[in-house]
Amino acid sequence: MIATAVQPRAMSHTSCCVLLSVSLALSCRLWSVCADFPAVFGDESSGFGPVFEEQPFDTIYPEESPEDKIIMSCRTRANPPASNRWRLNNTEVVIGNDDHYSLMGGNLVISFPDKSKHAGNYSCLASNEFGTLVSQKASVQFGYLDMFSSDEREAVYVKEGQGAVLLCAPPPHFPEDLFFRWILNEFPEFIPLDKQRFVSQTTGNLYISTVRASDSGNYSCFVSSPSIAKSVFSKFIPLVPIAERSLRKYPADIKVKSPDTYTLLGQNVTLECFALGNPIPQIRWRKVDGDLPVHRHNISMAGSLLHLYNIQYEDEGLYECEADNSKGKDRHKVHLYVEGAPKWVEKISSSERDIGGDYIMSCLASGKPKPHVHFLKNGRMYAKNHELHFTDLTFDDSAMYQCIAENRHGTIYANAELRVFAGAPSFEWKPMKPKLLGAKNGRVVIDCKPRAAPQPTISWSKGTELLHNSSRIFIWPDGSLELLNVTKSDEGKYTCFAENDRGRANSSGSLSVTDATKITLAPSNSDVSVGKSARMECATSHDPTLDLTFVWSLDAHVIDFDRDREHYEHKMDVNQDGQAGMSSSELLISNTQLRHAGHYSCTAQTPVDNVTASAELVVRGPPGPPGGVRVDEVMTSSVRVTWSHGTDNLSPISKYSVQYRDVREQQDWRDTSTSPVNVEGNAEMSSVINLTPWTEYEFRVIATNTLGTGPPSDPSPKITTREARPVVAPSDIGGGGGTSRELTITWTPVQPQYYYGSNFGYIIAFKPHNDPEWMRVTVTDPQAQKYIHKDSKIPPSTRFEVKMKAFNSQGEGPFSVSAFIYSAQDVPAEAPTIIEARTLSATEAVVSWVPLQLQTVEGYQVRCWRESVENEASAQRVLVPSRENHTRLDNMKPNSHYLIEVRAYNGAGYGPASQRHKIYTKKAPPSRPPKIIGTKMNYSGTTINIAWEQVEPLTNESTVEGYKVLYRQEGQPNGVLYTTAKQSIDLPMKKGDYLVEVRAHSEGGDGAVAQVRIAGAAILASPSLGFFWLLLTVLLSLIL
Repeated sequence: MIATAVQPRAMSHTSCCVLLSVSLALSCRLWSVCADFPAVFGDESSGFGPVFEEQPFDTIYPEESPEDKIIMSCRTRANPPASNRWRLNNTEVVIGNDDHYSLMGGNLVISFPDKSKHAGNYSCLASNEFGTLVSQKASVQFGYLDMFSSDEREAVYVKEGQGAVLLCAPPPHFPEDLFFRWILNEFPEFIPLDKQRFVSQTTGNLYISTVRASDSGNYSCFVSSPSIAKSVFSKFIPLVPIAERSLRKYPADIKVKSPDTYTLLGQNVTLECFALGNPIPQIRWRKVDGDLPVHRHNISMAGSLLHLYNIQYEDEGLYECEADNSKGKDRHKVHLYVEGAPKWVEKISSSERDIGGDYIMSCLASGKPKPHVHFLKNGRMYAKNHELHFTDLTFDDSAMYQCIAENRHGTIYANAELRVFAGAPSFEWKPMKPKLLGAKNGRVVIDCKPRAAPQPTISWSKGTELLHNSSRIFIWPDGSLELLNVTKSDEGKYTCFAENDRGRANSSGSLSVTDATKITLAPSNSDVSVGKSARMECATSHDPTLDLTFVWSLDAHVIDFDRDREHYEHKMDVNQDGQAGMSSSELLISNTQLRHAGHYSCTAQTPVDNVTASAELVVRGPPGPPGGVRVDEVMTSSVRVTWSHGTDNLSPISKYSVQYRDVREQQDWRDTSTSPVNVEGNAEMSSVINLTPWTEYEFRVIATNTLGTGPPSDPSPKITTREARPVVAPSDIGGGGGTSRELTITWTPVQPQYYYGSNFGYIIAFKPHNDPEWMRVTVTDPQAQKYIHKDSKIPPSTRFEVKMKAFNSQGEGPFSVSAFIYSAQDVPAEAPTIIEARTLSATEAVVSWVPLQLQTVEGYQVRCWRESVENEASAQRVLVPSRENHTRLDNMKPNSHYLIEVRAYNGAGYGPASQRHKIYTKKAPPSRPPKIIGTKMNYSGTTINIAWEQVEPLTNESTVEGYKVLYRQEGQPNGVLYTTAKQSIDLPMKKGDYLVEVRAHSEGGDGAVAQVRIAGAAILASPSLGFFWLLLTVLLSLIL
């Protein structure tokens, strides 16, 4: 009977063999088949229960799919073949009553899927006379991705230097695994992502840390659903940067913040972090309660993405993202929780058990949260615990069993078949070997393993003599016969007899005794240094009728000479020097490494016995890495580093080296300066000096002995040296110029490694030359490179003495060397006088003025704009050097009133404007080209006449004053220009291909052009041949 069973048992079911198929994968389509079936149950042809070879898997069916069916797979191996049936949400699927469902070789086909009817969890049940198995559950879900709203998106206006967020707002969809990109202006121009721009794969929003003028454009959110292979994009969102006279700086402000995240053991996870700010913030990640996993993390997208791979439980904890720029810092913490899907620790296995016996079927699963475990018997709930206890087994206990472990992250199945057997003893499957061998003076065990139930009684005989337990003979409880100190007299025929209440059987074999194998030369101990070679020998005597082989092992692990052929070589001499029964083996170890040290064993092995001899190999080498590196006694420029000794690898450590690395600069490891300079081999601490204040360091230690230098230790925990006053002042102090009543001071900022403390900034001291009193100002931005001092009392072009020093929270540093600069000059005080302003055409004008006799004038600005149409701010501007007093204005509008003014300028700005002059541009030239009406060559072939119709201008166009004709060789930009008041012109014939361009001319300029192409041959020299000119002259073609 079964202690945990809750169902009555029928007594009619019988069975005689067992099969197991354990299925572990949650979503794997193909489950493994039990390959050792015959070894467990004998002959496969005797029948076995269902084994899943293919199971249904989760399916997402696109609602817009052109396919009109879903196929749920279910393929089994069974004898006799299994029949399949299906359940939807634990309710039987009736085939035939619903036109949507049909079976195809055991697979379930859903035709014309309907979300309201066919969504849910499906499972396949496979049955034959040995029992029933239930497949893993597989969901059918319907995927969709709607279109974006057709409403226009509002423009986003952002000041240059500020950050911007463009919202994606993806449309309704399923499933949630969307991929986001953004289009700029037109498809498929996807914006590249860098440290300035970031697209969150959680929300789809586009983040721009610092908006620039070049970011202007129309943006569209492009959304893809990999599950249903569909993409949609939103209406365009105009981004309009607003120009600023000077870009303001903004502190780092984290806008993309990964929420607290749950992930599963073994999976990969990506955490997002992105900040707005000007300058563009730098982003760094750390694990608050430990270190980032070594070799299992990666940071990409300029720090915005932290990728964690193959998540382990120890990765759970608090992760911090820090964004900082010269204006400030921002931090965000995210808690990562690690849980686990169920995983088998112990699983059920197939078993054949004797009738009336006891048996325990057990399975254990790990996972977080802890999985719930229950058993199914033939597809039905059987027990809600992790063990089944069987006592007094009967045929009714034969069935297909399934152990199921599940938590909120998944479900795993382990399947097995239990069969209860009853029968008379039989040696059909495991008969005794007919020929048995034993070594002289050795030990022989002869197995007797008949198939029988109930357990049979075993007895033995040699020849006709019945055997009993003695000092040399022992019959084990499992029926095996053991003989000790075997001699030649033990040779003979041995028979095992098995009997139970259902019958009896026997099996026999003959024992022969051979000479024992003995070690005649054992390997010797050896002592070598790393990189040297070692050699071991082993020789034996053995029975010459038996095959002998040598097996070499290191610390009980057999040496694989193929895999380790770089270091190991094996030579064997069987029947050494022609002596039968004498063999030897040699092991060569080249380029020895520390891992090759240990206990070597040589085993001489025959089919009957084996003997082993061993030796030690000592390998001496450079030291191993020191351990437990820690840092304490942290000062401004020194620390104390402590460590524990690593392995000396059998050669005393002579010295230690301490190295450091600047964490912020990510520089290579460098040797430190220590006190004392030489760190002896027995030391476990050293003072490191000459460090930089307020710098984050990590340290490592390396040991050296007479055989070399070992690998470095693991890095110490990161530390930051204490703050100190700065000692470096800004360099390259200069400046001058600028706007009137200003003093502009410039410098090269101090590099961050010389800040030496927090709250770093600059103090600027300046005064007019020879003035005793200094003025001081403070600049708090450590990256600043310019300061402009504005004061209405500052005299123009005055020499100033300037010096600077740095400060931080610990105090002020030394002043720099003084520099001398000049304050800005005044703007020109006078306005130029315009001499002439006149139009040249519909789009051009010329302006001239009387130059100012001032030394401070650097040039002139000429502005023009259309009166009553354009405002002064949109005026066209032309800059002219001070040595010139006239300029030409282009790109003006025809038939328009313009206002023109001139002003002088210098580095301080613009002076007063001249009196405004008005001009009126001429009407536009004719927009229609002349119509060519004829091309005619004269009788002699020396000239060609081009004729055209009169061009009639429109009412808003200038009157035609004549025509310009350009006669040029094809492919050349220049030619001969003719003017005429007529509607025709005679042009000389020339060799080669020529173009004739005709256009009307007016006071507003030249009109549209008409063009004629002349393709000609050589001009005839003799007038007497003029009669044949049509055969020899050019072909004319009109190009309008």
